[in-house]
Amino acid sequence: MSLLFSPLKLRSVTLKNRIVMSPMCQYSAQAGHVTDWHLLHYPTRAVGGVGLIMVEATAVEQRGVISPDDLGIWSDEHVAGLQTLTRRIRDAGAVPGIQIAHAGRKAGTSSPWQGGKPLHQWTPVAPSAIPFGEGWAMPAELDAAGLDQVRQVFRQGAQRALQAGFRVLEIHMAHGYLLHSFLSPLTNRRSDAYGGSRENRMRFPLEVVEVVRAVWPEDLPLWVRVSASDWVEGGWDITDTVTFAEELQKRGVDLLDCSSGGAIPGVKIPVGPGYQVPFAAQVRLSTGLSTGAVGLLTEPLQTEAILQAGQADLILLGRVLLRDPYWPYRAAQALGTRVWPVQYERAF
Repeated sequence: MSLLFSPLKLRSVTLKNRIVMSPMCQYSAQAGHVTDWHLLHYPTRAVGGVGLIMVEATAVEQRGVISPDDLGIWSDEHVAGLQTLTRRIRDAGAVPGIQIAHAGRKAGTSSPWQGGKPLHQWTPVAPSAIPFGEGWAMPAELDAAGLDQVRQVFRQGAQRALQAGFRVLEIHMAHGYLLHSFLSPLTNRRSDAYGGSRENRMRFPLEVVEVVRAVWPEDLPLWVRVSASDWVEGGWDITDTVTFAEELQKRGVDLLDCSSGGAIPGVKIPVGPGYQVPFAAQVRLSTGLSTGAVGLLTEPLQTEAILQAGQADLILLGRVLLRDPYWPYRAAQALGTRVWPVQYERAF
């Protein structure tokens, strides 16, 4: 059997294959609540053969939504809809996971098809009072009380995720959102214990990991998504990421989901097939921490080669699964593996 379709065990959770649906916002929630769109969208990919469904960035507090149409986990009232979603994902054959997130200074925009522009409905928060770009709101710099509030909403979000039935939890520390903006020297200009040196800039994201790991059960895996590079001289880079991965590993993180970019606008990123795979490979080689590769991974032989070369432990697929919910079955045929459900046998 190919590595792509071999199982992977992380703590007590066994994935039937190495294919993960990457978290992709659907901008289809109502006041943070699951809608019929989510109840169709995610289970469809589970039926399609994905091993783990990572539900989109789900806001731990209302001022941390990317858009007002984001899923939320800031209220106990959100749990019932998420429970229905996890049950349907499980029944369709995949492990349910969720990414908990806070958009920080990039919070409060319209949905992409409405322009994705800042709405200026509230004051966003950040490590430093630096707006994301021209026309964006000036964020409030988090003080001690604000930092504690963020720790607590991540902790509460993790507890609600457990109540909802998720088996894998990912903390979003990428793409210029709140926790990434603490890590990057481009966005963190603090002069206290949370700014300046790399050690100080890592401090708050690591504290969030600690409070989440304290309430997330020991037998369930915890992931972190990072931007492994800001793609800007003087920004966060892969060397920083390797050091950060070592600290995450000490605190009980099981896998690093290696993305990149997003700290500042207008950056020229050398996008191409597998362009972020070297980040996952370097972290895995340097630390021994399991990694997920993501970014323009679209072909079965390409993804199998990444795993065979030891560059990553898992493949996260994004937009290709929007185009083709049954991509895993096409990959199985290409790799000489039979994985489709018995209900679909006559199609193959």
